[in-house]
Amino acid sequence: MMKDELSVTVVKLGGTDGVDFSAICADAVELLKQGKRLVFVHGGSAEANALGEKLGTPPKMITSPSGYTSRYTDRKTLEIFLMAVNGKVNSLLTEQLQMLGVNAFGLCGLDGRLIQATRKDSIQSIDAERGKRKIIRDDYTGKIENVNSELLHMLLNAGYLPVIAPVAVSEKGEALNVDADRAAAMVASALKAETLLLLTAVPGLMKNFPDESTLIRQLPQSQLSAAGEAAQGRMKKKVLGAEEALKGGVSRVIIADGRIQNPISNALSGNGTVIE
Repeated sequence: MMKDELSVTVVKLGGTDGVDFSAICADAVELLKQGKRLVFVHGGSAEANALGEKLGTPPKMITSPSGYTSRYTDRKTLEIFLMAVNGKVNSLLTEQLQMLGVNAFGLCGLDGRLIQATRKDSIQSIDAERGKRKIIRDDYTGKIENVNSELLHMLLNAGYLPVIAPVAVSEKGEALNVDADRAAAMVASALKAETLLLLTAVPGLMKNFPDESTLIRQLPQSQLSAAGEAAQGRMKKKVLGAEEALKGGVSRVIIADGRIQNPISNALSGNGTVIE
């Protein structure tokens, strides 16, 4: 087996409060010693929200007609998102890994056109109170079309751990905000990863959220669409990301707890919601 065909685990670190980046980084050190090949994709919504508040541009969330919630990203919000997520979260995560002796390589989808996306001409938003549809045209979000897997293989083969911020590049070269779960799914698909691991601030997908005793431990791919309809809030995007990754050739997806010790190892040993 050639080196760049060795199996890869893509780890998505949730950007919400509670996910323990330190525990994830410490666990990564042990897994790398065992010869695992890892790629990190991170969120940063909590940091972006906090910075937006400080700068007088609090986040505005919009809900699509199909029920998915996302950040309304005009140019000003995009620049705040870049500062918080690509500037702070990516750098501090890379710093933590470097301090543990891991040669992490922080980058975003703009760098080397790593994640290419089509900017949406317009998006539809539903007004929660009135139920009316609104068309938004100044949004800097995109639909991911391609991931430069050659660049990632080059970094992995050179011994780096890529740490990717969820920013894509448009055909015109514009920075675009993309959903981190779906970015992780596209990266995992491009690398034909063995496992996509979505670490979040809950133990996994639950039948009756937030009752943790209703954790779904095994979920066949055939039941994913129904699970997505039942999922609440941000979990909808995770289920959608899982579906896209499995369709893209990833062997299995695990949605698991990022708040505990050894979160990657725990998940890889089957703790969480295993989807295959």
